[in-house]
Amino acid sequence: MEGWKKAVVAGSIGAAAILFLKRKHAAGVLATGVGLAVLASEYPEKFENVRRSLPDYFDRGMQVMEMAARAGKRITEAAGRSAYEAWEEIGS
Repeated sequence: MEGWKKAVVAGSIGAAAILFLKRKHAAGVLATGVGLAVLASEYPEKFENVRRSLPDYFDRGMQVMEMAARAGKRITEAAGRSAYEAWEEIGS
């Protein structure tokens, strides 16, 4: 990668970090996009692989969120029962 591209990527990442810390999210996203665009122009085949695998990552993330929701529901239901009822359920 050429020197000026490295400088653009590093500068955009640094600027994005500062902008996010200052709570200027839109500008941070824009700065991050500039850095990613430069990287994508340099390594198009790697970005294509990432783009193809994104649906798998989203599916796995949704499965994790569903499991967490089910666990939260069970905890909420268990919290609503008395200790005696829970003990009887375990002992029975």
